Amino acid sequence: MADAYKLDCESEAGGCRFIVQSEDETEAIELAKKHMREGHGQDYSDDELRDEHLQEV
Repeated sequence: MADAYKLDCESEAGGCRFIVQSEDETEAIELAKKHMREGHGQDYSDDELRDEHLQEV
């Protein structure tokens, strides 16, 4: 079974229930970056998301 990549916004921005999960790491990061920019007005680099928030499930 392939690994999946998950980013859980609730752990970063309390009260937000947004979760992205994908088998494609690049897609998961891009979706999370878009959500953080549009939903929270915060910009994260790919490396910040990958190193600090990305989980392999």
